[in-house]
Amino acid sequence: MATENSNLATPVELVGNAEDVQNVTVVDAQAEQTAAEPIVDVAASEVEVSFAEEDAALDAEKAGLALDEEIAEESNAEDVDKNNLNGKSKQDLVDMFAELLETEPVQTLRKSVEAIKIAFYKQHRAEVDAARKAFEAEQGEGAEFVPAVDALEVRLKDLFKEYRRRRDEYIADLDNHKEENLKTKLAIIEELKELVNSDETLNNTFAKFRELQQRWKDTGIVPQAKVKDLWETYNLHVENFYNFIKINKELRDLDLKKNYEQKILLCEQAEALAVEPSIVEAFHKLQKLHDEWREIGPVANEYKELLWERFKAASSRINKQHQEYFETIKQEQVKNLELKTELCQTTESLAEQPYTSRKEWNKASDKLLEIQKVWRTIGFAPKKDNTRIYERFRAACDRFFEAKREFYAGVKTEMEHNLQLKNEICEAAEALQNSDDWKHATDELIALQAKWKEVGAVSRRYSDQVWKRFRAACDKFFERKSQHFAGVENEYEANLQKKLALIEEMKTADIKTGGYEMIKEFQRRWSEVGYVPIKQKEAIQKKYKEAVDVMFGILRGSERDRSMNRFKERLQGIKGAGDKRLRSERERLYNKVRQMEQDIALLENNIGFFSKSKNADAMVADIKEKIVKAKRELQDTIEKVRLIDSHNAEAAENQE
Repeated sequence: MATENSNLATPVELVGNAEDVQNVTVVDAQAEQTAAEPIVDVAASEVEVSFAEEDAALDAEKAGLALDEEIAEESNAEDVDKNNLNGKSKQDLVDMFAELLETEPVQTLRKSVEAIKIAFYKQHRAEVDAARKAFEAEQGEGAEFVPAVDALEVRLKDLFKEYRRRRDEYIADLDNHKEENLKTKLAIIEELKELVNSDETLNNTFAKFRELQQRWKDTGIVPQAKVKDLWETYNLHVENFYNFIKINKELRDLDLKKNYEQKILLCEQAEALAVEPSIVEAFHKLQKLHDEWREIGPVANEYKELLWERFKAASSRINKQHQEYFETIKQEQVKNLELKTELCQTTESLAEQPYTSRKEWNKASDKLLEIQKVWRTIGFAPKKDNTRIYERFRAACDRFFEAKREFYAGVKTEMEHNLQLKNEICEAAEALQNSDDWKHATDELIALQAKWKEVGAVSRRYSDQVWKRFRAACDKFFERKSQHFAGVENEYEANLQKKLALIEEMKTADIKTGGYEMIKEFQRRWSEVGYVPIKQKEAIQKKYKEAVDVMFGILRGSERDRSMNRFKERLQGIKGAGDKRLRSERERLYNKVRQMEQDIALLENNIGFFSKSKNADAMVADIKEKIVKAKRELQDTIEKVRLIDSHNAEAAENQE
């Protein structure tokens, strides 16, 4: 009688005579599904981290919707709440742009225009991608796709063109206005010069001086490059006016006092900027304070240097904070560029690997998705590098996912071929299902089963259907054969009872006395018992395995007990609580406990470290096994220390 194959994963049991032929069976549907590599839908694995805003910005730039550097007048505009744009259609965004262009000053629109532009192209890109996929699905991936003209995009570009025209016109007018202001202030300085040589009365001269001061204040900003020299020249001639015009001392002192009070106030305001939450805002406010300082006339000579040094000291603090702030941002951006370059290199390496299975592709995809998530947590790189490094990263991601799509396209073709092969196997099995030549038909079905296992997976859409067809043909034959050889089942039932009895015997066996040899003997006796009914095969095998595991557990436990008993016997042989041998042994065990605790902590810490490396699963499993073993040994050692302490206490009581 052939013995039962103990390998439960084996799909068929091959036998060599007509009596045993009826025992052959096919694998069940679950085994079929788990034996093959899992079928993964391509669409389900294409989940990427969103870079919609970055892509939209690139699309807008390629469409010609980019602006020059921001000017100071634009930087003062309020930030746009991008959440207000969520849910708005492209038509809504275009209408909002048109309304802003007609109702708001052009110098306040830059941030709003940028936000509308990004929101629009996020939707536009999604629509183009969807149209491309639909086109490729219909025409094939080799066909050239040309996006349809988007009327709303054309309208957006026209509005942007008008916005850019108005902005350029505003900047040009602003520059012209600054030049006109420069000419006006130079003329005021010339009039100040003439006041010194005026033949008018003192009151008229001083009134003229006040008028010139007011005109100077009322005149707007001048080109930044001229500000310093212009103010120094103006201030010089104001000083000259006070020094060379024989003005009434009371009027002069009153004017100097007023200027002094105004500059004291500016000093206090400048000093208060040190606690301004926004460094950038504090810097802008400081510039305005400097403009006001220039407009205020002189103070008494004894206060002149003192006030300027105070104002300059407060300004230096703000300027230093401003410089340090932007230097920190610059350093962070350089570091961000380094981090993003490393991610690009890792992504490029992933994209270059020759993956050959779905498992490898899915594992690589998980790594890339984690990289994309990390990318999203890193801030901007330096402006001159930011677009370049993002395009490099995006290109590497695109290469990876394009290669993955090509792989799955090949898998689809392979699955279609596998479906054809499995249909042919089904036809062959159906031709045998009514055969009465039990030996020949069984051998043929076994061969078909083996061939089935060699054929790769098919599409999930057809997998269950074709498997059921093949299973039905095989089941029909083996059910007929089972009925034919029904008498054989009695023997299998007897074998089942033998194995149940053997399991009961294993449960009551004195394994501590018998040791490993007794376990081997039980295993030999089990293998000598023949087949059991197929329906009971897995259940009886599971019970047998549980019984063997229990015996091994008892045996391991008994070895520990013997070890502890031997240690207790050693302690009984040592008399006296102060025996040097006890102290030495306890100290050795105590040091061992401390060392083992450190080793366990190190191993537990290493789990997190090794989980990031290659072959992580095997390494982590090995470390966990070491931790379990170390903790078991640690408990045994602690128990020995307690036994020594208990022995010492007992010995001390006896001595008393």
